[in-house]
Amino acid sequence: MSQKDRARWDAAYTSRGGPAGEPAPPPAFAAHTDAFPTRGTALDLACGQGLGSVWLARRGLDVWGVDVSAIAVEQATELAGRYGVATHCRFDVIDLDDGLPPGPQVDVVICHRFRDSRLDGPVVKRLAPGGLLAVCALSEVGAAPGRFRAAPGELVSAFTGLDVIAAGEGDGEAWLLARLPGSAGSGR
Repeated sequence: MSQKDRARWDAAYTSRGGPAGEPAPPPAFAAHTDAFPTRGTALDLACGQGLGSVWLARRGLDVWGVDVSAIAVEQATELAGRYGVATHCRFDVIDLDDGLPPGPQVDVVICHRFRDSRLDGPVVKRLAPGGLLAVCALSEVGAAPGRFRAAPGELVSAFTGLDVIAAGEGDGEAWLLARLPGSAGSGR
C-alpha cells in the first residue's frame, strides 16, 4: 500500500475518534455467533479499530489483529485495555499488500471490509483443521463495480474447499462463513 493510502487510513481513523459502540462481530455474522469458538486462537485481518478482535477475545480467544493504519492499531489496543482483554489481544501494523504475515495456524480467521484475492490461499493454509473463516467484503451485488468489490459469487468460489455455514451477497456487501474440513481444533 502506498504511503498516501496509509496516510488516508490514518486520517480516517483519527477523524473517527476511536471505536463507537460495543465490541461485536461484523453485522453479517451477528446471527451466526454460535459458530464461533469460545477458546483457541484468531487472526483478524484489516482489524481496524478492533471491535471484532475484542469481541473474539471476550469470547475467550487469543487474537492477533493486523491493520495498515497505526492509528487503528493504537485505537484497537486501547479498546482491548478498556474491555479487560489486553492480555488476549495483540495488534500490529501490517501492510497486507505485502502478503499474509507468517504465523501459526489459527482456529478463526476473520476479515471485515477488506478483500485481496491474493490472500485466499494463504488464509486457507493458516486455518487449523476445523478452523472457521469469516470474511465480509464490499460487493458489486447491489452496488457499482470497483477495485475492492467482490464480483458476484466470488467469495464462495474462492473458498470452494471449505464447508459453507452461511453466505450471502446484496446491498453492496458479500459475506461467507465457512469451516475448513478436518478435526476440530483447540477452539471447539
